Formats: sequence, C-alpha cells, structure tokens
Amino acid sequence: MVFRLLFCNFAAFLIRIKMKIALIGYGKMGKMIEEIARSRGHEIVSIIDIDNQQDFESEAFASADVAIEFTAPQAAYGNYLKAWAKGVKVVSGSTGWMKEHGDDVKRACTEEGKTLFWASNFSIGVAIFSAVNRYLAKIMNQFPQYDVEMEETHHVHKLDHPSGTAITLAEEIVENIDRKEAWAEDTTDPKMLRVDHIRRGEVPGIHTIRYDSDADLITISHDAHSRKGFALGAVLAAEYTQGHHGLLTISDMFQF
Repeated sequence: MVFRLLFCNFAAFLIRIKMKIALIGYGKMGKMIEEIARSRGHEIVSIIDIDNQQDFESEAFASADVAIEFTAPQAAYGNYLKAWAKGVKVVSGSTGWMKEHGDDVKRACTEEGKTLFWASNFSIGVAIFSAVNRYLAKIMNQFPQYDVEMEETHHVHKLDHPSGTAITLAEEIVENIDRKEAWAEDTTDPKMLRVDHIRRGEVPGIHTIRYDSDADLITISHDAHSRKGFALGAVLAAEYTQGHHGLLTISDMFQF
C-alpha cells in the first residue's frame, strides 16, 4: 500500500512537471524563462511576440497547458483574452493593467472558469521578503515612534513607477500599520507611506524598507542579482497553475 501511494505521488509529480508551455513576449525575460523551462523538462510549443500575433490562432498555441506572459501593460489584458479563448491558462508578470481591467479579470476567473496566476514579482526571494515585510509591519504597528518609508531602484528601461513589487509591499504595510492610510510618491504627509523610485543602469531590482526613529534605524532590503530568480519563479508558477484554477497568486503557491 505504501509503495503504491509513493508510486502514485511520483506519477503525479511527473505529470506536473511535464508541461507544454507557450511564451507570450520574447524579450530578455521570455528568453530566460524559455531556458529554465527547458532545463526543467518542459516543452515550449509556441512563442508569440509583436510580429507574429496571428499565432494565437495556431494549433500549437492551443495545445499549451499554460502560457507565460511578460509584455507591456497595454497588451497584457488582450493577451489574457486571446489565451483564454483557446482554453489556455495564463501566468503573467505584466503590471499596470489592474486599474482598468482588474474587475473584468476577477470576474472571468471567479465566474467564467478562466485561470490567471498573476504576480508583480515571481522571485522566490521576494516572496520570502514579502512575508518578512508583513510580519515586521505587524510588529511595528505597536511602535508609533518609528516612521516608515520605501525606496525602489530599477534599470533605466523601466518606465513605470513605483514598481509593481513596491506597490504590493506598500499595500502590505498600509494594511498592517494603522497610522498609515495609503501610500504615495513625493509626499510629506505623515499619514501616507512615502514610496520613492530611482532609475539607473541595468539594476534588476532593489526594494528597501526603512523604519526610522530618533533612537535607531531598522532596514530590510531585497537586492536581485539578475532576472534569473524572476524567471524560475514564473516557471514554478506555471507548474503550480497546471493543477489549479481561478485567480491565483504567490501566496497560494508559497504559504508562509
């Protein structure tokens, strides 16, 4: 009985990791995701970029278990619709679409049977950092002598600000610290969490949170060395998404 159970679990594991993946967006991140996905035994059945949008209608794309999407904010929602129309689940790291299309996506995933795993950052390290951020914010809620602020730094090619990761971290702080009502850039209002941004060089991403008082300074920071951690996390998310449904997030995959 034990052997049979172990065999079944092993078989389920094999099914989980053997996937057909479509890539939507083939920039630096898309190429790194392709490399990691292949190294983990997956098959890339379709690669869609700006110049071959017609491939959304191909049999190869429709055969995918999951599509991993990293594109621009203005394209992301349309890509979700095209993938869902072919019955393909989506993992996406695109940001900037939620304000306009967030309700539509939520409805599609909760009422219409579609599946989207979305995260502002797929890095395993950032998932751990986020858990630390939430826990620290709950502690610091008891110590009003500490003010809190955040700074994010990214490469010069990143046009949006603050980063999606910074927004997620900021929302976690506001949710857990009563003296902060919301977050904002360039603010001096003590009721607001100040979030600053810096754009320089080819920095993959640095997020720093500071709690400052007259007595001392407490700082936590996550510094990405490369995009590799983001790409690995996206592939892990695709593996998770293959066996799950609905609107999924990092907190579903990593339950810290």
